Amino acid sequence: MPAIDVLVVVQRKDASRYHKNLSVHSEFKVRLVSDPSDALDTLADRDHHVDVLVLDNNLDGVFDLVRELRHTYPRLLILLVDEEADFAMPGQADDISTEPFENDDLVRRINRLMSDRSLETLRADAMPPVREFAKILRKAAGEMGKQEAAVSACLDLGYDYVALYKIENPNPLQVTLRAQQGPKPIQAVAPKEAAADDIIGWVAKTGQSRIAAPEDDLNHPLVRKGRLGAVACVPIGAANRYGVLVACRDEPGTITQQNVLMLELISAQLAAVITKET
Repeated sequence: MPAIDVLVVVQRKDASRYHKNLSVHSEFKVRLVSDPSDALDTLADRDHHVDVLVLDNNLDGVFDLVRELRHTYPRLLILLVDEEADFAMPGQADDISTEPFENDDLVRRINRLMSDRSLETLRADAMPPVREFAKILRKAAGEMGKQEAAVSACLDLGYDYVALYKIENPNPLQVTLRAQQGPKPIQAVAPKEAAADDIIGWVAKTGQSRIAAPEDDLNHPLVRKGRLGAVACVPIGAANRYGVLVACRDEPGTITQQNVLMLELISAQLAAVITKET
């Protein structure tokens, strides 16, 4: 089973307790920071993957931070810790622990979040659009045909522009456009390669899904310039990463966590079929 990457953001005085509690569990790869800005830097770092973010509720601006993370990292699992509350609701976080070190409560909640995410993916994988795409994908001829089928399936989900980029070389990173559908003027100016400072290159490197709006620093060039309103990028393939699926809409704020899940399922289907053929 792959290790679970856990990023813990707690006050410095509490860091040793968290390290002692979590480091004994071999299934966890734990990184601790004491400043929310350090957490944002770690999440944005292409060399660090994060499955679960653990946040101390006593940190300054924690609720604003959660709202920001929900927008940028729609599939990031967030677990709040509030030891001063007898009972608390997670709000926009996925779960909350009021007694993190009693009966390994924090550990159990992290594992449960990961398990629930797996079950969510399995249930969604049985949805009619995903099953239909699997049939289409099996019939598509060759690698290019399968790429085009994936792009078409995403466009049918209500996106205005969709593109597929393939990782030609992981180091140095080279990611090139292989298929796209949408308005001809958008296709004509769409980037033919990912850049080191854009969202496509970031997803290709980290293997994590991400959403961007026009005001975000890490972005798609056409969203940053206002030609499109929102973009979601999801990786194609996990251990053997194949590329990045890019889906855009004209209206800002119209891409949700559920939308990203569907894109991830299409990407997973594509990766599985291409891996078998190659």
